[in-house]
Formats: sequence, C-alpha cells, structure tokens
Amino acid sequence: MNRVCLVGRLTAKPELRYTGSNTPYARFTVAVNRTFSNAQGERETDFINVVVWRRQAENVCNYLDKGSQVSVEGRIQTGSYTDKDGNKRYTTDVAADSVQFLDTRKQAEARRNEPSPYDYQDAPAPYEAAPTNNVSVDEDPFADFGDNVSIDDNFLD
Repeated sequence: MNRVCLVGRLTAKPELRYTGSNTPYARFTVAVNRTFSNAQGERETDFINVVVWRRQAENVCNYLDKGSQVSVEGRIQTGSYTDKDGNKRYTTDVAADSVQFLDTRKQAEARRNEPSPYDYQDAPAPYEAAPTNNVSVDEDPFADFGDNVSIDDNFLD
C-alpha cells in the first residue's frame, strides 16, 4: 500500500502551471515538523514536495499562500530525469489526492501581517501559555499548548 498523510505549512505560494494538453497542476513544498527532538533538544522539519492536479491545483493556487496550514493525502511518486549537465537526477514527490485547507480565511489574512519563521534564522520562540486554574506547568500537560481546543460534537459521532 502506498499512502501518505501530512499536516504542515506551505513554504511558498503555489504557482499554477499547465501540461502540453492544458491540464492544470501545481507544485508546492510542505514543511512538516517531526514528532521528536534531536540530540540538542530541537525539533527538526522535513520539507516534502507535493504535486496536485486539475481543479484542486486551481483551488490550491487561488486560496493558499506561504505559511498556509494544510493536510495532504496522497501517494509517494518517484521519477528521474537528466539535467542540463547530463547527470541523472531522481525525484520523490507526494502526488496529492486530497488537499484540505486547515486555516480559516481570517487566520490566513492575519498571518500575512506577521513575520514568518521560514523567512529568517532567528525566528521568535513559540508562544507559551501561562498556567491557569492554579495548576503548575509540570502538572498540566497542555499548559504550553497555546491555543484553545474546540471539538465539534459532530466530530465525535
């Protein structure tokens, strides 16, 4: 089975292109944080290339921008080509079957006015929420989460 599920943020605005037979497609890269820390205690990020086709490609280009959070489902696709110097190059992409937009339009517009951690090396530290209800950070596993969690009752059915 060849199946991939990713959640991450776009590293640049996708650009719409067309094949010789006028089929729309877009390529973009998703920055996906690893779930574990390295030896220095830092989380590393993988940059995954994605290709999306047809109407979804048009929607991605019309509604997403650098920093947009997305969920991508698809399959790994490999290929190769010969570059201009005659060297054989290999490619690995996720061919997306589905791209879900995880930001609301309001969140995306607000983010456009903020600095992006992908723009420079000295990105600001992540937001840390203050403990609430007299519970110490050591006792509350969600104290540094930073956002409220809201789950729609229909999601639980």
